[in-house]
Amino acid sequence: MIELDDIPELANPLVIAAFEGWNDAGEAASALIDHLAVIWDAEPIAALDPEDYYDFQVNRPRVVVDEGRRRIHWRTTRLLLAQRTTLGRDVILIQGVEPSFRWRGFVIELMDFAHAVGVNTVITLGALMADVAHTRPIPVTATSDDEATVRRYDLEVSRYEGPTGIVGVLADAATQGGLESISCWAAVPHYAGHTPSPKATLALLTRLEELLDAPIDHLDLDEDARAWERGVDELADGDEDVAEYVEALEEAQDTAELPEASGEAIAREFERFLRRRSAGEEKDGGPAGPPG
Repeated sequence: MIELDDIPELANPLVIAAFEGWNDAGEAASALIDHLAVIWDAEPIAALDPEDYYDFQVNRPRVVVDEGRRRIHWRTTRLLLAQRTTLGRDVILIQGVEPSFRWRGFVIELMDFAHAVGVNTVITLGALMADVAHTRPIPVTATSDDEATVRRYDLEVSRYEGPTGIVGVLADAATQGGLESISCWAAVPHYAGHTPSPKATLALLTRLEELLDAPIDHLDLDEDARAWERGVDELADGDEDVAEYVEALEEAQDTAELPEASGEAIAREFERFLRRRSAGEEKDGGPAGPPG
């Protein structure tokens, strides 16, 4: 059980969570938690007992040297607190490894903590390998299963069916617990998804800024993303088959993004326009005019 004794009263706290492993292609999601922890000077406040959730033959402890002494570092899930952030609210960062077992107990422990400290929103981050081109913007899908949350943040309703990871289980637990639950997933080019992908991390960060309507320091992420793209360019240029495949992905992605590409895309954009128009009417107290 996570101890609450040393945790101060929090200001409108928000949870942002990511996990290494199945949910983290290109280490894009976990790298964003690392980034946020640095820019917001987040401090560790709690850790789950690794004995309860991890197979140490899968997630082996590491020997580290700390102040000249060797010690064992146990891989687990940690909670960090960032106060006085650019968001104007406190943020709890959940940083960890996908557990090996007892997933329901794992998310119950996290949700009990979230309720105890007054969290009202949980944002989970993930990344998956997909058929997308590294030369194009990294697609990020933001979804929720709650209709009110979808309307408030202009999200999509997830229609995914199939295997899920701890990110999906935690997002569902947040929804079932009455919290706003938002999932953001970046699509990482599968031919370049086995190494860290700062471009995907940057795409997740940019989407987070949009959702929270606040700037977040990018530090070196923009340059790192450009350097990553140049590196993958060199890989593609050196292999004719890869170059042809990337070109085919570019054509497919560009076609799919054309306004006339599909009736479903047109309908989705029209629904978003109507939601924005409705929000404008409520804010201004009268009907909104046609778009300029």
